[in-house]
This record gives sequence, C-alpha cells and structure tokens, in this order.
Amino acid sequence: MNINPPSLSNARRTQQAYSMMEVLVGTAVFALGLISLLGGIASSFSFTQLAREDLRATQIMLERMETIRLYNWSQINGSNGFVIPTSFTNAYYPPGLSMASGVYYTGQLSILPAANLTDASYSNAMRSVQVSLRWPSGKVLRTRTMSTLVGANGIQNYVYY
Repeated sequence: MNINPPSLSNARRTQQAYSMMEVLVGTAVFALGLISLLGGIASSFSFTQLAREDLRATQIMLERMETIRLYNWSQINGSNGFVIPTSFTNAYYPPGLSMASGVYYTGQLSILPAANLTDASYSNAMRSVQVSLRWPSGKVLRTRTMSTLVGANGIQNYVYY
C-alpha cells in the first residue's frame, strides 16, 4: 500500500487549478480590453461620419465657388437685373441611411466689395465672395466657410458662351 505524503498531495492540488483571485484578475483584464476595443470601434465610426460630412460640405462650397467663376462681371454685380441666389440648401444621404435621416446643409453666399483693397486703384474691379455652410451633426451645429476674390478681368471673360 502506497501512502502519499501530505506535502506532495497539496502541491499537486495547487498546480491543477487556478485560484479564485487569478480568475478574477484575468477576467477584469479581459473585460477592460474588450471595453477599450468596443469604445475604439464606436469612436472610429463617429470620426468617419464627421469626415464624410466635412468632405461633403467642402464639395458643396467648392461647387458654389465654381459657379461664381462662370458668371460675367455684370452678373456678379447685379447691374443687368441678374440675381445670384444668396441662400441655398443641399442634402447628403450617407450609405445605409434613408432619405429622412440624411444631413441637410444650409448655406449663405455673399458678394461684397473687397474689404482689404480699399486703397488700391483696382478696388472697384474686385469683389469678395464668401460661402458659409451650416449643418447639424449629432447634437452639434457645424459650420464651414470658404472665401475668394473675383476680379472684373478674371476667368469669366474666357468662358465660351
């Protein structure tokens, strides 16, 4: 008959299983890693959405600036009765969202005398064009602005009519 000494039996028993404290610490580390991973994924989706909205805002403002380049000087000044619309609305429907849940951009276009050129001899031949855009993004109202100068002898004289 073989009798195991008590010290050998206790040593095997402690080697066969983890203690409760080791299990709790391991579970806490795993949960912390999982929560961090899910938080990172959620923030990456919101950053991607914000980047899409910002890119769309830039496209809308650039589109308005490009249409200004096609007007001739008398149309820009409104001297022949031609009126350039000063307010506009544009929509963006991201992939996977319905038309009801899209983002609506509201914009303002202003054409003013060039403010920084009041002393220059050509100041009457220059206009400052500014496009401002606003849109709601979550609970925050976002705004972007783009501005440029337009001259009487600018690119609009080279457009074929």
